[in-house]
Amino acid sequence: MEVLIKRLSNEKGNQPPMPFYATVGSAGMDLTANITDPLLLKRGSMARVPTGIAIGLPHSECVAYIYARSGLGVRYGICLSNGVGVIDSDYRGEISVGLINLGPADYTIEPGERIAQMVFAPVLRAELIEAENLPETERGSGGFGSTGRSSR
Repeated sequence: MEVLIKRLSNEKGNQPPMPFYATVGSAGMDLTANITDPLLLKRGSMARVPTGIAIGLPHSECVAYIYARSGLGVRYGICLSNGVGVIDSDYRGEISVGLINLGPADYTIEPGERIAQMVFAPVLRAELIEAENLPETERGSGGFGSTGRSSR
């Protein structure tokens, strides 16, 4: 699938690097912080960080998802403030990443630092059909966690 990408300059005229797959098996492309100065993300605070890119998805049957980088989340508690970002096929603006610091200490985001990853996926559009009853399953209406850890 071909995706058009437009790199946008920040206040100092710097453009971000092109996103790329780090390895042959990578599902996501790293996105970087297109900021001019270090950004202090205090413990418990949020920030919207520009990436300096806009994309043109080829059709409505595809989407780009923005996910946290595992290392930032596991090591420092830096996560996406909205869980997962959804870039719809008709959005053409700059992709910004909402970050939140859930870690025990302040964290400084450096210009050009890898802050998130972008994954492309197909979209299935559902036609909702209202029904009085749903087909029965073995699980039935078991609540959240009903298939989780068994008692020890």
